[in-house]
Amino acid sequence: MSHFQKEMLTRGKGRNTMSTYKRTTLDDDDLVDSAVDEVYPNGMQVSLMGPSHSTRCWAGWTGMEKRLLVLVGFLSAALLVSVLVMGIHYKHDHPRVCLSEACVTVASTVMGALNRKVDPCEDFYAFACGGWVQANPLPDGHARWGTFNNLWEHNQAIMKHLLENTSMTGISEAERKAQRYYQACMNEDKIKELGARPLQELINQTGGWALTGPWDKDNFQEVLITVSSLYRTSPFFSVYVSTDSKNSNSNVIQVDQSGLGLPSRDYYLNTTANHKVLTAYLNFLVEVGVLLGGTEASTRVQMQEILDFETTLANITVPQEERMDEELIYHKMPARELQTLAPVVDWMPLLSAVFAPVELNDSEPVVVYAKEYLQQVSDLINSTSKSLLNTYMMLTVVRKMASNLDQRFQDAEERFLEAMYGTKKSCVPRWKLCVSDTDSALGFSLGAMFVKATFVEDSKAIAEDMISEIKAAFEDHLKYVSWMDPETKKDAKEKADAIYNMIGYPKFIMDHKELDKVFSDYEVVKDLYFQNVIQYYNFSARVTADQLRKAPNRDQWSMTPATVNAYYSPTKNEMVFPAGILQAPFYSRAWPKALNFGGIGVVMGHELTHAFDDQGREYDKEGNLRSWWKNSSVEAFKKQTQCMVEQYSNYSINREPLNGKHTLGENIADNGGLKAAYKAYENWVRKNGEEEVLPALGMTNQQLFFLGFAQVWCSVRTPESSHEGVITDPHSPSRFRVIGTVSNSPEFAKHFHCPPDTPMNPSRKCELW
Repeated sequence: MSHFQKEMLTRGKGRNTMSTYKRTTLDDDDLVDSAVDEVYPNGMQVSLMGPSHSTRCWAGWTGMEKRLLVLVGFLSAALLVSVLVMGIHYKHDHPRVCLSEACVTVASTVMGALNRKVDPCEDFYAFACGGWVQANPLPDGHARWGTFNNLWEHNQAIMKHLLENTSMTGISEAERKAQRYYQACMNEDKIKELGARPLQELINQTGGWALTGPWDKDNFQEVLITVSSLYRTSPFFSVYVSTDSKNSNSNVIQVDQSGLGLPSRDYYLNTTANHKVLTAYLNFLVEVGVLLGGTEASTRVQMQEILDFETTLANITVPQEERMDEELIYHKMPARELQTLAPVVDWMPLLSAVFAPVELNDSEPVVVYAKEYLQQVSDLINSTSKSLLNTYMMLTVVRKMASNLDQRFQDAEERFLEAMYGTKKSCVPRWKLCVSDTDSALGFSLGAMFVKATFVEDSKAIAEDMISEIKAAFEDHLKYVSWMDPETKKDAKEKADAIYNMIGYPKFIMDHKELDKVFSDYEVVKDLYFQNVIQYYNFSARVTADQLRKAPNRDQWSMTPATVNAYYSPTKNEMVFPAGILQAPFYSRAWPKALNFGGIGVVMGHELTHAFDDQGREYDKEGNLRSWWKNSSVEAFKKQTQCMVEQYSNYSINREPLNGKHTLGENIADNGGLKAAYKAYENWVRKNGEEEVLPALGMTNQQLFFLGFAQVWCSVRTPESSHEGVITDPHSPSRFRVIGTVSNSPEFAKHFHCPPDTPMNPSRKCELW
């Protein structure tokens, strides 16, 4: 599926929707409400940043907290003044100091984040972020808080203003639809008036369920077709359209495993460690079931059966680390063979409904990524009661739609999330939820307004220049990669040359006619939020079907322009950098180049390196999955990567070891991105000469580069969120993204004068690119 469709069809991010697409992004946590870059067909997502929850309202703060906030503001202002004064004195003896307003401000920010009591050679993360962590206690309602959150909330505030400015002139009908969608979401009185009725009516229309009365029907196929096609849920397995990995010029139907309500199979299988979450999940299902008309006792019995059923599903679900080699899990077959593979499903009626109005026959090609799973889930369905199967399918719709109902449902979900992520209850402003939801559904309409309001057009040219410098540095270093044979090295350079850059926003959103055409088939009703959501799923189903058999379009993105993230698409061999991330703390045209290369430069290097990570390397320069490496280089690659698997597996957080195999792709990208960006900065200095240093820090610009990289990842998170990250996130925790990467960097050790065998300068370093 195209990036644009994937963004459209993953509405409700952060609501337990199962992602079925592949992508390689900078981070995939719970920070920004964003989709990710192209997901690998095995379902793995590799991303830069992810979505967050709420912020605490000022009205809920105690007097002491308010006084502390005022004190922090006063101290910050005092620090800024002291930096300026120190800088003026410093200028007398060091004429190469930058004393512009931007330099003084950013120097103050950098200095405030430091903890100089820590030796950078012992723990660079604690040195770079210790002050920031101390000054930024985790806000209520958030499982994690970091520099990404600040930027996302800044972008949200801009979008709020744009969505509420209904008197704005010169905007397209598609942009008006985004405003109406937001207004309907904000109409809490109407949502409260309707209560549970919209979802109850939907359930009744789909055939009902045993929670609210006697149920004995033989309608498994009909319900499966309805919930899969109209409401875009994925009970048992996911069916979608995406680029054919072995024929990147065509979109094809794909089928993969899915079906779990919790983020990972580990939650079901490791019951001792996850008892609290499993209990909260069961209570959530019971509470929602009662709100929809069930009795407490009967609903609890049935929801326990659902939990037991999902546990059985978890047992047959293949762990992500066993799905990393796409060559092994890619199986292309005519649709008729699905009937033999999983005979319990009547496949042709299901596929015809999901991809209507496109006409299909049983020779339609389908790519299956979970062959053994489909066989096992077919047997499981056969041995499960029809009533339980029906309740489970209805529940996939309920879990997806309940948060679009009144406050009672949102409170139930909030209680579950508090247990899941260890968050504290907070008063989340309704507008933040509605901005994020509008960005998920009509993010390209909203993105057109966001770009016009915020994006400076020459930022594209500046970003292009930086990418060119980083790509040149990466390709130059390829010459010195000793483990790769010359022929494969030559092909790797050609692939790097061929990577296509997309910056800021897709072109079509700035053309009113084109934008209106995309959303012409989607009607938005001003006051009926739930109806708009249902209509959106129907609309997105038609968009999906329209892409079948067509060539993927480069002008279709999987991230909206305001997203604070970036991604690499293996089947398009392209990198995408939305306008939302081309801001501080990643980039500012007024900052020293050292900070820009350490910030957005490392992001660019990160996405570039994904083209050569453990999965991206399997795709050629045209985006096709094929064996284009010589066997000797494949074996050498695996040997080199084993070093990183072992390195990151030796890290632990809250006594829980990381999975170095699961995080390998992102660790490769982090290490390669830092190296390429540093080499590019060195090349820039050779061409342009040393730039002025920041005042008062007492650091070289080379040290500032590494500091800029590290401070992007300053963050705090709950123990529960850290646990969730360890078992689900393809990225290492922020602390290890910093210390793991710099400890492999000879340049870091050189510029911070780290003695041999100190923690940040070990004798054994892992190097790939």
